Amino acid sequence: GIFAGTTQGVAGGVFQMISHGIVSGALFLCVGIVYDRMHTREITAYGGLVNRMPLYALVFMVFTMANVGLPGTSGFVGEFMTLIGTFKVSIPTATFATTGVILSACYALWLYRKVVFGALVKPSLASIKDLTFRESLILMPLVALTILFGFYPKPVLDMSAASVQQLVTNYSQAVTATKAAALLQ
Repeated sequence: GIFAGTTQGVAGGVFQMISHGIVSGALFLCVGIVYDRMHTREITAYGGLVNRMPLYALVFMVFTMANVGLPGTSGFVGEFMTLIGTFKVSIPTATFATTGVILSACYALWLYRKVVFGALVKPSLASIKDLTFRESLILMPLVALTILFGFYPKPVLDMSAASVQQLVTNYSQAVTATKAAALLQ
């Protein structure tokens, strides 16, 4: 989106970086929570967590859906704007990027299903505890921001609008100057 040089692409790229900071950080926290309890990151060590950790499963789902780019989450706004801005410049590049988004979504949904759903058959998971108050206190503001920016991205877009416009203007001037110099030679 940034390399497309369009207002939507650059604004979407900036928004996506902010969203990614929130969502990826939260996903790492979610992995850390189960790692702290089980001392393993192997996907096969889990399964059926929703039965013992329903609040965790809900929070993890919100961040997984934001990572996938589900409408109503901050991940959607950034990805949509970035792809729209890129489609204006290069349909093949945008198509390639969209394929990456789809494959990423497939993996994230597969991971979520393997870790959270299914029967709770692993004996080591029988006594696993749900989110503590401290963990909830850390994750809830991130959930709120993920959903807030998914429905109301205006504060972030407004805050970055002047910088985005300046960047797009400078990019356009540089491209025009480069084309003019090439024609003179």
